[in-house]
Amino acid sequence: MGSVEAMRAVVYSETGPSSVLRVVERGVPEPGEGEVRVRLVRSGVNPTDWKFRAGMSSEYDEVIPGQDGSGVIDALGPGVHGFALGDRVWLVLAQHGRAFGTAADHTVQPVERVFHLPGEASYDLGASLGVPAVTAHRALTSSEGGPSRLGPGALEGRTVLVAGGAGAVGNAAIQLARWSGATVVTTVSSEEKAALARAAGADHTVNYRESDAAREILTVAPDGVDIAVEVAPAQNNALDVEVVRNRGTIAIYANNGGEQFTVDIRPTFSKNLRYQFLLLYTLGQDLVDAAAEDISAAVAAGALRVGDDAGMPLHHFPLEKTAAAHDAVADGVVGKVLLDIG
Repeated sequence: MGSVEAMRAVVYSETGPSSVLRVVERGVPEPGEGEVRVRLVRSGVNPTDWKFRAGMSSEYDEVIPGQDGSGVIDALGPGVHGFALGDRVWLVLAQHGRAFGTAADHTVQPVERVFHLPGEASYDLGASLGVPAVTAHRALTSSEGGPSRLGPGALEGRTVLVAGGAGAVGNAAIQLARWSGATVVTTVSSEEKAALARAAGADHTVNYRESDAAREILTVAPDGVDIAVEVAPAQNNALDVEVVRNRGTIAIYANNGGEQFTVDIRPTFSKNLRYQFLLLYTLGQDLVDAAAEDISAAVAAGALRVGDDAGMPLHHFPLEKTAAAHDAVADGVVGKVLLDIG
């Protein structure tokens, strides 16, 4: 992995519980053609990280986990344009199809996975963008009538339903939808989570455990919502079919609460509904690039934030406590888990 200079990295050589993770020293990698090296300041921890480590993927002899991160470019490979030494950047899909992610002092990445971190944006925010924000962007841009891009006015006059508004994707979806002019309704399971969704910018919160969720949603949007951003279709499909408008979209990005759901054909086709399934890892570079451009614009505008006042509490762990960070995410901690590296 490169020169004699050493760096810290968290690795696993076999899948299993978080105890398979260990901190090691490795050589600092050198960037190749079309690649840059990033000295990492923060690494974002996502559910994917612990799921791959627990057994979804073991195709490499040694894996450094972590899809998301932020830091400073400290080496450029041949043929790199648009980046310079010292540039502040955020990363997405760092470990996709590669063994070496962001739980390390340095990572080498193709420029397609590296994006400029705007202005005064914090490294905490930069490491929180990738997986959640790109996923949210795709969910909000997958409707029949568009838009294909987000920005002020792009969703003007639309109503978006975000299931699980206190989660990382839900939080990003609320903020991006509001920035784009939508009215946002979100379903939550507690008053604590409702407060987080409101901090993110949700116009209306519906506690599905304590109310008739469909009636409350349709009170806000009598003709139905335009887009449902769905994290738990096995539990929520019947609700989505009831409250999404004719020719609306149900955008499904996760399988929380069950691996399968049944579609009742008549009520679904009678409303001309569209299901858009989406997975970041196979989305395609064109959609990732479009999302990253819009996300960076939202960050620059101050419209995409993290922290308590944005409904996304931050939980910091040192690199040496990566196992505890994985466990926190696996246990459903509310907020964003970050590894402090630089």
